[in-house]
Amino acid sequence: MCNDFGNHIPYDDYLAAFSQTHIPVKWPRSAPNLEPRDDIWPTDRAPLIRRLPDGTNEFAELRWGFPPARPKGAPVINFRSEGRRFPAGRCLVPASHFFEFTGTKSPKTKWKFTKAGEDWFCFAGLWRPMPDGSGEAFTILTTKPGPDVAPIHDRQVVVLDRADWLAWLDLTRPEADLLKPLPAGGLRVEQVR
Repeated sequence: MCNDFGNHIPYDDYLAAFSQTHIPVKWPRSAPNLEPRDDIWPTDRAPLIRRLPDGTNEFAELRWGFPPARPKGAPVINFRSEGRRFPAGRCLVPASHFFEFTGTKSPKTKWKFTKAGEDWFCFAGLWRPMPDGSGEAFTILTTKPGPDVAPIHDRQVVVLDRADWLAWLDLTRPEADLLKPLPAGGLRVEQVR
Protein backbone atom coordinates (compact mmCIF):
# COMPACT_ATOMS: atom_id res chain seq x y z
CA MET A 1 0.00 0.00 0.00
CA CYS A 2 0.96 3.61 -0.27
CA ASN A 3 3.67 4.33 2.28
CA ASP A 4 5.28 7.28 0.52
CA PHE A 5 3.80 10.48 -0.91
CA GLY A 6 5.07 13.95 -1.67
CA ASN A 7 3.91 17.50 -1.21
CA HIS A 8 5.25 20.43 -3.26
CA ILE A 9 2.25 22.68 -2.63
CA PRO A 10 2.93 26.35 -1.83
CA TYR A 11 0.77 27.73 0.99
CA ASP A 12 -0.80 30.30 -1.36
CA ASP A 13 -2.04 27.43 -3.55
CA TYR A 14 -3.92 26.00 -0.57
CA LEU A 15 -5.57 29.36 0.06
CA ALA A 16 -6.57 29.75 -3.59
CA ALA A 17 -7.86 26.20 -4.07
CA PHE A 18 -10.02 26.15 -0.96
CA SER A 19 -11.37 29.61 -1.76
CA GLN A 20 -12.23 28.52 -5.34
CA THR A 21 -13.99 25.39 -4.07
CA HIS A 22 -15.92 27.46 -1.48
CA ILE A 23 -14.61 25.42 1.44
CA PRO A 24 -14.23 27.62 4.53
CA VAL A 25 -11.02 26.81 6.40
CA LYS A 26 -9.46 28.18 9.60
CA TRP A 27 -5.93 29.04 8.50
CA PRO A 28 -2.96 29.65 10.83
CA ARG A 29 -2.38 33.27 11.85
CA SER A 30 0.97 33.20 10.07
CA ALA A 31 1.94 31.15 7.04
CA PRO A 32 3.49 27.81 8.04
CA ASN A 33 6.89 26.79 6.71
CA LEU A 34 5.87 24.23 4.09
CA GLU A 35 9.08 23.09 2.46
CA PRO A 36 8.64 20.98 -0.70
CA ARG A 37 8.94 17.31 0.23
CA ASP A 38 9.52 14.54 -2.28
CA ASP A 39 8.90 11.86 0.33
CA ILE A 40 6.56 11.85 3.32
CA TRP A 41 6.90 8.59 5.21
CA PRO A 42 4.82 6.93 7.94
CA THR A 43 5.17 8.77 11.29
CA ASP A 44 6.21 12.00 9.49
CA ARG A 45 4.04 15.07 10.00
CA ALA A 46 2.08 16.32 7.00
CA PRO A 47 -0.39 19.13 6.33
CA LEU A 48 -4.10 18.44 6.00
CA ILE A 49 -7.53 20.04 6.17
CA ARG A 50 -9.66 18.42 8.86
CA ARG A 51 -13.29 18.61 9.89
CA LEU A 52 -13.55 19.48 13.58
CA PRO A 53 -16.33 18.19 15.86
CA ASP A 54 -18.00 21.63 15.76
CA GLY A 55 -18.38 21.35 11.96
CA THR A 56 -15.63 23.80 11.01
CA ASN A 57 -12.60 22.98 8.86
CA GLU A 58 -9.04 23.63 9.96
CA PHE A 59 -5.57 23.49 8.41
CA ALA A 60 -3.29 21.39 10.62
CA GLU A 61 -0.11 19.32 10.49
CA LEU A 62 -0.48 15.84 11.98
CA ARG A 63 1.49 12.61 12.27
CA TRP A 64 0.88 10.04 9.50
CA GLY A 65 -0.26 6.75 10.99
CA PHE A 66 -2.66 5.73 13.73
CA PRO A 67 -0.99 3.84 16.56
CA PRO A 68 -0.78 0.08 15.96
CA ALA A 69 -3.61 -2.09 17.26
CA ARG A 70 -1.17 -4.53 18.87
CA PRO A 71 2.21 -4.17 20.57
CA LYS A 72 5.13 -4.03 18.14
CA GLY A 73 2.71 -3.55 15.23
CA ALA A 74 3.21 -1.04 12.43
CA PRO A 75 1.33 2.28 12.37
CA VAL A 76 -2.00 2.17 10.52
CA ILE A 77 -1.15 4.38 7.54
CA ASN A 78 -3.84 3.07 5.17
CA PHE A 79 -7.41 2.12 6.09
CA ARG A 80 -9.79 0.05 3.93
CA SER A 81 -12.92 2.05 3.08
CA GLU A 82 -15.28 -0.45 1.47
CA GLY A 83 -18.48 -1.11 3.39
CA ARG A 84 -17.65 1.32 6.19
CA ARG A 85 -19.20 4.54 7.45
CA PHE A 86 -17.10 7.46 8.64
CA PRO A 87 -19.40 9.84 10.53
CA ALA A 88 -16.55 11.81 12.13
CA GLY A 89 -12.86 12.57 11.87
CA ARG A 90 -12.78 13.19 8.13
CA CYS A 91 -9.89 15.06 6.51
CA LEU A 92 -8.31 15.93 3.18
CA VAL A 93 -4.62 15.06 2.82
CA PRO A 94 -3.03 17.22 0.09
CA ALA A 95 -0.34 15.66 -2.09
CA SER A 96 1.55 16.32 -5.30
CA HIS A 97 2.17 12.62 -5.94
CA PHE A 98 2.28 9.19 -4.37
CA PHE A 99 4.40 6.12 -4.95
CA GLU A 100 3.80 2.39 -5.22
CA PHE A 101 6.52 -0.25 -5.37
CA THR A 102 6.74 -3.56 -7.23
CA GLY A 103 9.16 -6.46 -7.14
CA THR A 104 10.56 -8.62 -4.39
CA LYS A 105 14.23 -7.65 -4.47
CA SER A 106 15.72 -4.41 -3.28
CA PRO A 107 15.75 -1.89 -4.77
CA LYS A 108 12.13 -2.39 -5.78
CA THR A 109 10.69 -0.74 -8.87
CA LYS A 110 9.23 2.63 -7.88
CA TRP A 111 6.13 4.04 -9.62
CA LYS A 112 5.09 7.68 -9.28
CA PHE A 113 1.42 8.66 -9.61
CA THR A 114 0.16 12.20 -10.20
CA LYS A 115 -3.35 13.46 -10.95
CA ALA A 116 -3.91 14.12 -14.64
CA GLY A 117 -4.44 17.81 -15.37
CA GLU A 118 -3.71 19.05 -11.84
CA ASP A 119 -0.55 19.98 -9.94
CA TRP A 120 -1.89 18.51 -6.71
CA PHE A 121 -4.85 16.67 -5.23
CA CYS A 122 -6.25 15.43 -1.93
CA PHE A 123 -6.54 11.94 -0.51
CA ALA A 124 -9.60 11.07 1.57
CA GLY A 125 -8.38 10.60 5.11
CA LEU A 126 -9.36 10.21 8.75
CA TRP A 127 -7.82 11.87 11.80
CA ARG A 128 -8.11 11.33 15.54
CA PRO A 129 -6.33 12.07 18.82
CA MET A 130 -3.61 9.65 19.89
CA PRO A 131 -4.84 7.39 22.74
CA ASP A 132 -1.93 8.41 24.98
CA GLY A 133 -2.71 12.12 24.56
CA SER A 134 0.58 12.78 22.75
CA GLY A 135 -1.03 14.54 19.79
CA GLU A 136 -3.14 13.65 16.78
CA ALA A 137 -2.64 11.41 13.77
CA PHE A 138 -4.18 10.65 10.39
CA THR A 139 -4.56 7.72 8.03
CA ILE A 140 -5.34 7.58 4.30
CA LEU A 141 -8.34 5.64 3.03
CA THR A 142 -7.96 2.94 0.38
CA THR A 143 -10.22 1.24 -2.12
CA LYS A 144 -10.03 -1.31 -4.91
CA PRO A 145 -7.56 -0.26 -7.60
CA GLY A 146 -8.72 1.72 -10.59
CA PRO A 147 -7.50 1.02 -14.12
CA ASP A 148 -4.40 3.23 -13.72
CA VAL A 149 -3.21 1.49 -10.52
CA ALA A 150 -4.41 -2.11 -11.06
CA PRO A 151 -1.42 -3.17 -13.21
CA ILE A 152 0.89 -2.20 -10.34
CA HIS A 153 -0.99 -2.81 -7.07
CA ASP A 154 -4.09 -4.62 -5.76
CA ARG A 155 -5.25 -1.63 -3.65
CA GLN A 156 -5.05 2.14 -4.02
CA VAL A 157 -5.40 5.28 -1.96
CA VAL A 158 -8.60 7.29 -2.51
CA VAL A 159 -7.80 10.35 -4.64
CA LEU A 160 -10.75 12.74 -4.59
CA ASP A 161 -11.78 15.04 -7.42
CA ARG A 162 -11.78 18.69 -6.32
CA ALA A 163 -15.52 18.81 -6.85
CA ASP A 164 -15.83 16.14 -4.12
CA TRP A 165 -13.64 17.73 -1.43
CA LEU A 166 -16.50 19.50 0.36
CA ALA A 167 -18.81 16.49 0.02
CA TRP A 168 -16.18 14.36 1.80
CA LEU A 169 -15.77 16.86 4.64
CA ASP A 170 -19.54 17.45 4.95
CA LEU A 171 -20.47 13.87 4.03
CA THR A 172 -23.36 15.22 1.98
CA ARG A 173 -23.09 12.18 -0.31
CA PRO A 174 -22.79 8.51 0.65
CA GLU A 175 -19.27 7.26 1.32
CA ALA A 176 -19.63 4.68 -1.46
CA ASP A 177 -20.13 7.49 -4.01
CA LEU A 178 -16.93 9.26 -2.94
CA LEU A 179 -14.49 6.54 -1.86
CA LYS A 180 -13.81 4.95 -5.23
CA PRO A 181 -10.98 4.92 -7.76
CA LEU A 182 -10.71 7.56 -10.45
CA PRO A 183 -11.69 6.54 -14.00
CA ALA A 184 -9.06 5.45 -16.53
CA GLY A 185 -6.67 8.28 -17.29
CA GLY A 186 -7.41 10.08 -14.02
CA LEU A 187 -3.88 9.33 -12.80
CA ARG A 188 -0.59 9.59 -14.67
CA VAL A 189 2.02 6.98 -13.85
CA GLU A 190 5.74 6.88 -14.51
CA GLN A 191 8.51 4.55 -13.45
CA VAL A 192 11.09 6.50 -11.47
CA ARG A 193 13.36 3.61 -10.40
